[in-house]
Amino acid sequence: MAAYQTEHASASPPMWVRVVLGGVLIFAGLVVVCDVTFATIVSTVFIAAAAIAAGGFEIVHAFWTRGWGAPAWQVLLGVLYVVFGMALLNQPASGGLIFTYVLGTLLAMSGFIRVLLSVRRWNEAGSIMFLSGVFGMLAGLVILTGFPRTGLWVLALVLGIDLVGHGIAWLNYSWSVPALRRS
Repeated sequence: MAAYQTEHASASPPMWVRVVLGGVLIFAGLVVVCDVTFATIVSTVFIAAAAIAAGGFEIVHAFWTRGWGAPAWQVLLGVLYVVFGMALLNQPASGGLIFTYVLGTLLAMSGFIRVLLSVRRWNEAGSIMFLSGVFGMLAGLVILTGFPRTGLWVLALVLGIDLVGHGIAWLNYSWSVPALRRS
């Protein structure tokens, strides 16, 4: 049984699947980066639709499973999701601005915490964490100090860069696995 799990746990998708995935991710990232404002608004609309669907399911679930207790809280949570989603659908540009502000705040706070942690863990690769924290703080401050001008392009730019990086990683993995198997 253990040999079976090890064999299948290390199995990877065929090379052509990894190459196609890498190519699609790079293409999607470049499309997003080419029109960041549009991509931010589309992302906001997608998040709105997901919130509405989740809220609707939460409300239905509250009545479906009354024996679980606290259906009023589930209904309230569902209504909040639906209201949030409807508000985003009504004003997707404003929603994009809000998401960008939250992202900037979270990056700055997360970076600050990583800097503090790096000082406490300096002997355990703290310098890398310190650099990561400084980068996070700077990224957050760039977003926040440029807000609201940064509001409609930052989210999509970050998404586009992430997609391209993810695609490159898959392509790199595609080409390195056969080389590793030969050696």
